[in-house]
Amino acid sequence: MRGLFITLEGTEGAGKSSMIPVVKRVLEESGRQVVCVREPGGTPIAEKIREILKTPADEKLNDKAELLLMYAARAQLVETVIRPTLAKGVDVISDRHDLSTIAYQGGGRKIPLSLIDKARQVALGDFHPDLTILMDIDPYVGMQRAKGRGALDRFEQEQMAFFERVRNTYLDCAKNDASIVVVNAALDLKTVTYQVESVVKGVLAHAHAVA
Repeated sequence: MRGLFITLEGTEGAGKSSMIPVVKRVLEESGRQVVCVREPGGTPIAEKIREILKTPADEKLNDKAELLLMYAARAQLVETVIRPTLAKGVDVISDRHDLSTIAYQGGGRKIPLSLIDKARQVALGDFHPDLTILMDIDPYVGMQRAKGRGALDRFEQEQMAFFERVRNTYLDCAKNDASIVVVNAALDLKTVTYQVESVVKGVLAHAHAVA
């Protein structure tokens, strides 16, 4: 039986990283094996690309170059780690995946979705997550959290209008895709954790029903 591919998405400071252990625990408590990855990154080559994408530099990274680097890192991770792991019946949890590109490069950078789709077809084909948990929060609140973590990376240094477009794009996508479940990340940790646990348990129940 193929493993489940679950991704967590959201703007900066939404709490994705803190919910990954929650998702992992729920899966493991049901007797499943789990591997966690992150995007961009997850392999030695993809991590080098991540450094280029995340590190501020004197040379401005062109938006199209950014898009292609995102998909280069994603293709490397999917083909060398995610697909083989799922094929073994092991679940994969990813901190970000393709929806990030639609939100950040599409919504944030305003790259036409038609161009993004061409890159996606080359890198991923019809590969997509079984579940995406969208951690939704007001970008201003999220950025205050992000600033509390330390120095801001290249994306975190964007203007607030950029993050507003990213959030709106995320929410628009969620309206049209039943595999994307929105969690209110502005609530207290206990409530957010309960929401995430409930979402994962629901997907597990469905997976067991159709197995």
